[in-house]
Amino acid sequence: MVDDDEVQLAIAEIILKKDYDVVTTTSGEKALAYLLQGSAPHLILLDIVMPHMDGWETFNRLKAISCLHDVPIAFFTSLSESSEKNRAYEMGAVDFIQKPFQKEELRSRVKAMLEKHQPGTPAP
Repeated sequence: MVDDDEVQLAIAEIILKKDYDVVTTTSGEKALAYLLQGSAPHLILLDIVMPHMDGWETFNRLKAISCLHDVPIAFFTSLSESSEKNRAYEMGAVDFIQKPFQKEELRSRVKAMLEKHQPGTPAP
């Protein structure tokens, strides 16, 4: 999960860590540095509005890395305009989760994304 809002990041991590191994970072730059060390997650939740490198740019850079090309990325953001949602899906995002989110909705959407995009991998 990548989000510069540490409170939102911590809340989402608490919700998801019971069922998943969760790695968090607070910027696109840090996410890229971590992932370039060879980590290949099953899913990336990515905020859009972040300083220095926003989620759009981070998304494009992640998709340009060959070992991450097929990793599903969902935007996880406070943006709510249909133009942002459309842009996200046109870029290839697998979901667009708006903050604030409901605990059960976040869990179920993450589970659905993992099941859909990781065929053959047993759900936790």
